[in-house]
Amino acid sequence: MSDAPKLTHLHEDGTAAMVDVSDKPLSRREATASGFIRLAPATVTLIEDNLIAKGNVLGVARIAAIQAAKQTERLIPLCHQLPLSHVEVGFELRSDGVAIWCRTRTTAQTGVEMEALTAVSVAALTIYDMCKAVDPGMVIGEIRLIEKKKE
Repeated sequence: MSDAPKLTHLHEDGTAAMVDVSDKPLSRREATASGFIRLAPATVTLIEDNLIAKGNVLGVARIAAIQAAKQTERLIPLCHQLPLSHVEVGFELRSDGVAIWCRTRTTAQTGVEMEALTAVSVAALTIYDMCKAVDPGMVIGEIRLIEKKKE
């Protein structure tokens, strides 16, 4: 017998499956994810001064992140549909790019980490889309789960 953890999204025959959470109790759950998009210093200045031609980069990225969190079950095939009670998105301009974080919250039978990770990813992609004309060398990365809580 293997010591490897059992993959919960697979049946014994290896086919993909959505995890059955129907017997789990409702609990308050929260997750925080972060990421980073590396930009040229000049691009950071353009964002800071709101001079990107497509508009307010961080404002649009915040809305995109919230929308993405709300649509995660449509993007990630085996995710459960969750009633999100809170999505908070933040940005920190740095000399070499933008740090992104997202905190999601629900009361449900399963966690909200995929929603937080999806939100951060889409925020980074939105920044990329809005800045690609002035900075084709941008790099998206370091997307990770920071914390998840269950009460």
